[in-house]
Amino acid sequence: MRIRWIILLVIGTAMAVRCSDITPAVFGSVLDGMPAAFGDFNSDELTDVFMLRENGMRVEIFLAAEQEPHLRPSSDLSCTFRHLIVGVVPGDFDGDVFMDVLVITYNKEKKLSYGYVLWGGKGRLNCTNEPLIKMTGQPLALDYNGDMIIDLFGLDEYKKRTFWVFDDSRKPPKSVPMRAPLDLSLPLSPISQPHSNAYLDLNNDFLADLVVTTNKSFEIWLGVEQGFEFHKLISFPYGISENFNGILGQTLYLDVELTGKMDLLLPLCFDNACTNSTIMMYSSDTWYNLEVNFRDGDNVLWGFVEPNGQRYTDTITLRGGDFNMDGYPDLLATLKSTSGKQTRSYLLENVACDSCNTFARKFQVKWQALNPFHNETAMAVFYDFYQDGILDVILVEVDKSSSSYRTAAFKNSLDYDANFVKVMVLTGRNNSMYPISPGSLGKKKRTYGTNLPGPSIAYRTTTQDGSPRNAIAAQLPQSAHFSLNLPYTIFGLGRTPNFVDALTIGVGGKSREWPQIIPNSQMVMIPNPIAEPWRWKAQLLVTPSKLILLSAAALTGTCGLISAIIVALYWKERREDKIEKLQEAHRFPFDAM
Repeated sequence: MRIRWIILLVIGTAMAVRCSDITPAVFGSVLDGMPAAFGDFNSDELTDVFMLRENGMRVEIFLAAEQEPHLRPSSDLSCTFRHLIVGVVPGDFDGDVFMDVLVITYNKEKKLSYGYVLWGGKGRLNCTNEPLIKMTGQPLALDYNGDMIIDLFGLDEYKKRTFWVFDDSRKPPKSVPMRAPLDLSLPLSPISQPHSNAYLDLNNDFLADLVVTTNKSFEIWLGVEQGFEFHKLISFPYGISENFNGILGQTLYLDVELTGKMDLLLPLCFDNACTNSTIMMYSSDTWYNLEVNFRDGDNVLWGFVEPNGQRYTDTITLRGGDFNMDGYPDLLATLKSTSGKQTRSYLLENVACDSCNTFARKFQVKWQALNPFHNETAMAVFYDFYQDGILDVILVEVDKSSSSYRTAAFKNSLDYDANFVKVMVLTGRNNSMYPISPGSLGKKKRTYGTNLPGPSIAYRTTTQDGSPRNAIAAQLPQSAHFSLNLPYTIFGLGRTPNFVDALTIGVGGKSREWPQIIPNSQMVMIPNPIAEPWRWKAQLLVTPSKLILLSAAALTGTCGLISAIIVALYWKERREDKIEKLQEAHRFPFDAM
């Protein structure tokens, strides 16, 4: 009987390890928080999560911790509002280096959004009921004038394109209307609602550009020292117009094929029910249909979830990250069976496409990758729970019977040892009371900056087979409609143990290159002063991989074995010398007779 219980215990333990459900270890017993944004609020080098609670009426910061539970709610860091919260944007809106929080609420009666700035301080959050901005829709976070203070772009209450420029006074921001291009014969089209506007470098000049999504096309505005200049229009694929009967989702910006250039990924439904779904990729001035196979192993056809006005599904959203650490970014997407009975989030893995003529990569749905989560899910997003450079997943499960949400956590257990480089670029602002220096990282008495949208991060390396590899990423390119971008970038390097040949970071039209970066490094970069890249500060934290630890263990074992052999031979030689001396002492001296 005892043996049977031992066997059952061993089997149960093996199943528990294999299932990768770490919800209690991450959230404890608090499962009603809905992720809205990420950022390091208390400057402890751990990424906190800004959660929505009380049916979306309260924002609360879950502080990250190294011990379980890894995300802990803090009632001292929460604020309640009168209207539904539809967006959260962490960042420094007054230039004091401390993280502030922009909260966007929506008034259904007036059909307007209100922006509240919760001014941050040393371990505190100042709640307010006075909005600083009235707007239509949700804004995009950017840096309009290059002062490292977060600004906003969107539509004002009169539906005019506007930049809201903040300064260090904590007063309402200055409204700057967007200038129409002189060489454009037609008037600018209305910005789509919901939109997928973005702030990232598209022409590799290390100055972030602006992508505006309208009802007819994508507008590309190149960044200049003060504002933006119109560059070109990108038409929708297949000649789609504003009268299109299907659905265009939220655009995602990734380097899909590792060419060193950003691609546009557009989820697309050819019908309103999303029974015919695909992903379009814009690369080298051409749209490509990636022809994702949404039919599972049971021959059930799936598609994207059509926008239904619910949380996380007001638009079709893809979320990118390198899940298997092979260097190519993968996707998380929420799909619905065409029968309408099931809605779940799945991993779309970036794999090679041998049969493709015009592009080298495609996305393949991994139907079992996020097991054992078989419940209805509204959203899935990447997050690094253990700060080890491996992306795990936060899921939001839905109970349709009670219309309630529940968070869950999935641990990514790679079956091989992969390398990575993790990079976070900060604002680089100065505070005389809390000076910035690389040596201050990790000290709670000091701060080292906050989320910064727009920096470009690129690397060059050599793979195991000797071929070169380039990749680029943008930090926090989007902020609206729960885009949930992480405030850092993780590049998977696969099993390549080589040094990263060069890591280049570009901010505000300036750049700096760091050569020979050690794999499994976490790099925090402070662009201060912004005009002198050679003085930018950086701290490199190295996380030893399993391969390095095994190599160290093997080297230690080898040295120990050699040492043991040397000691044994030395002991044997001394023993033989002692025996020889004893024999010499007992020998009779015949020469003395």
